[in-house]
Amino acid sequence: MISKTDLPDTIPVFPLPGALLLPRSRLPLHLFEPRYLAMLDDVLKTSNRLIGMVQPHEGPGGSRLHRIGCAGKVTAFSETDDGRYMITLAGASRFRIMEEVEGFTPYRRCNVVWDGFENDLGPVETDPDFDRQGFMEALGRYLTDAGLSTDWESLGEADDELLINSLSMLCPFDPEDKQALLEAPSLTTRRETLMTLIEFALRGGSGEEVMQ
Repeated sequence: MISKTDLPDTIPVFPLPGALLLPRSRLPLHLFEPRYLAMLDDVLKTSNRLIGMVQPHEGPGGSRLHRIGCAGKVTAFSETDDGRYMITLAGASRFRIMEEVEGFTPYRRCNVVWDGFENDLGPVETDPDFDRQGFMEALGRYLTDAGLSTDWESLGEADDELLINSLSMLCPFDPEDKQALLEAPSLTTRRETLMTLIEFALRGGSGEEVMQ
């Protein structure tokens, strides 16, 4: 368990389009670029073992970073025969980037603040107004249209947070949509955003009003 005192002022960041990490969730990653292998080597020497996942976006001057990301703790790693690594990040807390740090590391680092995301370090969130049956019906149509399959038994047994966060991470939404899911201030807001994205996809991405 990560506490607020474990959160550093500077963290390495891994800009990966479409890869979403949320608090209390787990994200498997495959590292093979030399700069990220160097990052992992340095991270494993720290007491917190935190890596910041953040969405990049193209802008003037090249690849920029969204201001809000989520830090995860390296909880498992294994090396392949050809020198690559499979790691697992456990989502700890979201952060806000203040500035990028200039330095000699081959990977990017940022000065960050954790204020405003205190609930990320707390207990599992609930969504008291969650219409699970209606949500699952829409999800089924979305997965069928997208040609995707899932383990319905596991989804049915998952608590609200695990269900909503797992689908937010796994569904193939655009990076900007993933960012909206990340920045949702509560589990209820994230579920509402997720449902909007599913309904939008079911309409074929049209701009028509959602039928209630």
